[in-house]
Amino acid sequence: MQQREEKQLEASLESLITQVAHVKNALHSFIFKLENEYERLTWPSVLDNFALLSGQLNTINKLLKNEKTPSFRNQVIIPLVLSQDRDDDLAKLTEQRVPVFNHEIVPDYLRTKPDPEVEEQEKQLSVEAARIGPEAAQKQIQTLNKLCSNLLEKLSNPRDDRDAESLAMRQNKASFNPADTNALVGAVAFGKGLSKCRPPGPLPPGHPGQGPMMSGGPTLQQVTIGGGVGQQGALGGPVPPQQQGQPGKMPGSIKTNIKSASGSMHPYSR
Repeated sequence: MQQREEKQLEASLESLITQVAHVKNALHSFIFKLENEYERLTWPSVLDNFALLSGQLNTINKLLKNEKTPSFRNQVIIPLVLSQDRDDDLAKLTEQRVPVFNHEIVPDYLRTKPDPEVEEQEKQLSVEAARIGPEAAQKQIQTLNKLCSNLLEKLSNPRDDRDAESLAMRQNKASFNPADTNALVGAVAFGKGLSKCRPPGPLPPGHPGQGPMMSGGPTLQQVTIGGGVGQQGALGGPVPPQQQGQPGKMPGSIKTNIKSASGSMHPYSR
């Protein structure tokens, strides 16, 4: 009887190891595609890989729930030898992940309970859950279900909602101001609302605002630049002729007519 149970246990373990190896190979292949073929990877291909992994995990669950499979929870694993030396056989079985079976590795690989930190967090969550009364818990559940339902509705018909909202915004909100449009058309077509201003620059001949006796407008002036002694200094006097025998000598005085800036030529004159 005992030998039969041992053979059944060995067969179950071999079958479980084989199924786990299939899952590992599928994961390696999927990770390789994600890292190296992400540019050519399509969404249907990703879904196929997820479907493959899901099917393999379901196969493992069926194998564990099979009547012929012994309960692994009743099996106890006891480390017989712990060593600080490298074990080549162990490294080969674990694909170089566990080269040494020592006191540091055994608590992690043979653990049957979660870490102490995880257990403490679970206890805190259990205490907080026990503090909430049934009525408050039911209200929170209803609120969460309502939020999830609204979110699912928005996700199921997002395009219809967006189209309806955009159509309503186009119908209700005007994209122009009629008063501004009418003012612009009147200004361009009929000059309505434009101010009458004189462009900068000199006025054309015959303009009613132009004349020699405008108030504040200076006239022509004669400026005499004085020369030597005995030269005529009065304004409007004749210029003496240049004396012979003195080449290059400037005349005694030079008349220069200077026209000041007229007020009629100022851009802001009226």
